Amino acid sequence: MKITRRSALQYSVLLSAPLAKAAPRKMTNHLTCGSIGIKATQTQAIDYATRYGFEAVEPQPVFLATLSTSEIESLTAGIKAKKIIWGSASLPTDFRKDEATFRKDLADLPKQAAALKHAGVTRVGTYVPPASDALPYLANLKQHATRLGECATILGNDGLRLGLEYIGPKTLWASRRFPFVHSMAEMKDLIAAINKPNVGFVLDSWHWYTAGESAADLKTLKNREIVSVDLNDAPANVPIDQQLDSKRELPLATGVIDIAAFLNTLNDLGYDGPVRCEPFNSTLRAMTPEQILPVVAESMKKAFSVIR
Repeated sequence: MKITRRSALQYSVLLSAPLAKAAPRKMTNHLTCGSIGIKATQTQAIDYATRYGFEAVEPQPVFLATLSTSEIESLTAGIKAKKIIWGSASLPTDFRKDEATFRKDLADLPKQAAALKHAGVTRVGTYVPPASDALPYLANLKQHATRLGECATILGNDGLRLGLEYIGPKTLWASRRFPFVHSMAEMKDLIAAINKPNVGFVLDSWHWYTAGESAADLKTLKNREIVSVDLNDAPANVPIDQQLDSKRELPLATGVIDIAAFLNTLNDLGYDGPVRCEPFNSTLRAMTPEQILPVVAESMKKAFSVIR
């Protein structure tokens, strides 16, 4: 091909043009003590988040509901002064057991939701069991849609979003008589059945991997559909269908799960919520909080560094 002076000039301009930059990171490094095997009160969790460099901390709705409005305001002002924010709360209502248990817990949810709203919390999450011994798929779908719909209505009245997490490992969804929701596609069906505008996903890299999903699946979602995110790696040399939910690894520990693809796709979607580590790792859980927290903090820092 003949290179003219004009074409050479055009080529040099193209090479010197700055590359398009990815959107800056909006997601936050979130501390949920229970997910890393630490028992902590609300004030202890806030202290841990501050000391170890986390950007967000889990609000505890049952505790917040015991405080007066002035106490909630004081607590929230305190975390702002420490330059951290509230992340995602765990849904305190047990919708997985019998009807009486559900109704008893549901009666407390309005007060808990009001406390979360007063603190400035906007996100609540929970997981959906991937199987049942009692309910076939459609009956289970109906029960979950009804119960979670009632929870979503109460939360929505206080401006709270509800995220739902599907559980991916075959070792769990095939362990009972009737498999239930265990993939992103099936969770979309449950969310559609609930039919509430404030219901979306809790996405977990572990369940994304064990469900056999890819970045293409993530790209079917919008930021407004993602309430919170969990981050984990998987043990090496274990077939995907044999992975056990109770044996996970810290982000980037093995490279089995493509954390870079997972986080960069979420970043490209403009995801602006909390990301927590949830390894369910026995070695980690045997440590003291002062040993666990710096390890987790460093792991999350390294994970966020792969966002381009």
